[in-house]
Amino acid sequence: MKKIIVSIALGCLLTAGMHAQKVEFKEFDLDNGLHVIMHQDNSAPLVTVGVMYDVGGKDLGGNQEDGNRTGFAHFFEHLLFEGTKNIERGSWFELVSSNGGANNANTSLDRTYYYEVFPSNNLELALWMESERMLHPVIDQKGVDTQNEVVKEEKRLRYDNQPYGQLLFAVSENLFEKHPYKYKNVGEMEDLDAATLDEFNAYFDKWYIPNNAVLVITGDIDESKTKDLVEKYFSGIPKGEKPTRNFMQEDPITEQINATFYDPNIQIPAVIAAYRTPGHGERDAYVLDMVSTYLSGGKSSVLYKKLVDNQQQALAVQAVNLSQRDYGTYALFGIPLGDTTTETLITEIDEEIKKMQTELISERDFQKLQNTFENNFVNSNSGMQGIASSLATYYMLYEDVDLINKEIDIYRSITREEIRDAVKKYLNPNQRVLLNYLPESTK
Repeated sequence: MKKIIVSIALGCLLTAGMHAQKVEFKEFDLDNGLHVIMHQDNSAPLVTVGVMYDVGGKDLGGNQEDGNRTGFAHFFEHLLFEGTKNIERGSWFELVSSNGGANNANTSLDRTYYYEVFPSNNLELALWMESERMLHPVIDQKGVDTQNEVVKEEKRLRYDNQPYGQLLFAVSENLFEKHPYKYKNVGEMEDLDAATLDEFNAYFDKWYIPNNAVLVITGDIDESKTKDLVEKYFSGIPKGEKPTRNFMQEDPITEQINATFYDPNIQIPAVIAAYRTPGHGERDAYVLDMVSTYLSGGKSSVLYKKLVDNQQQALAVQAVNLSQRDYGTYALFGIPLGDTTTETLITEIDEEIKKMQTELISERDFQKLQNTFENNFVNSNSGMQGIASSLATYYMLYEDVDLINKEIDIYRSITREEIRDAVKKYLNPNQRVLLNYLPESTK
């Protein structure tokens, strides 16, 4: 959603020190299954309250009779700001801003996260609002119709009318055949248009329950008083039946899949080599993070120096390891410069991949990688908002909250040999989708 920032200076929102201190936290569960994580830091009079639900774009709405509906989780990211039994329709943001706060929400294919940042004397307000969202949301036709138009406009602005805005969608629908990662997180508008109010209510009842969520509170709190407030506002929310998933597994890709997508918003083509990789909890997913940073992490990286600076064959080049719970997507992306063809560009990129499969990266480059990940680790825990999001994510998607402190040790333990072996294992031409992303005028 569009970010709402009011009353609190940006600097204050992010203060917490830039050194890699251990993040202390406490956890407990309510009888209804809601998991709660608290992190106390009294260095600034601010609190962040967030709720992450174990529901994302891969979790379809509807039913087999009417056809599954895409985009429900993202739709609810908007819909659950409409109002509640005790918060008048359209007044959510005004209530936040008039009390010196900021709020936002975001949805991935794996989860949905809502949060507020308030001066610490408004902690109770933040907890009450999130309990209202969970217990008393107003889901009616007026709200559905309103947010349907909002989502359509977002889709037009961010994807349909944005140069290269369909790129990830084009990759996913070719990389996945069975798993719902093949669907757009924003959904198809015809699915949302066809959905009934009963389907929306059924989706909420299934997924937005306390035992399918984690509540995280960080900042200037008193832990004992905060626990009492959590009990006050959340303990009475009824427990639901924990949803289960049974997604089909993908068959391995054994021959290169050639695909083409035409974008009316571009004049220069792009080429993408995309590979299906392990979910983000696997060690190899961490190794592939290092591979992508080595290849395109900054102007001194291998692909940038070769294709943009030295050979001047690319306007842009990037390696991305998109981590998700069930599968990852590793993508090598390039936009050719001048008379360079997409075929030439992918050949040059493949050449560097082959080097990595047969040679160890240098000790100097390896140390540079380690320094980069150390710095990223420090920055990720440098503010209460970041800490809150990390705590929720590590609990919900990794099932290990203490990764907020020890994940850096995984990167530290990765060897140059593991980097070579991961590239050799996953980034082969016969294991990929090769997507030519072309201007519609060339169709």
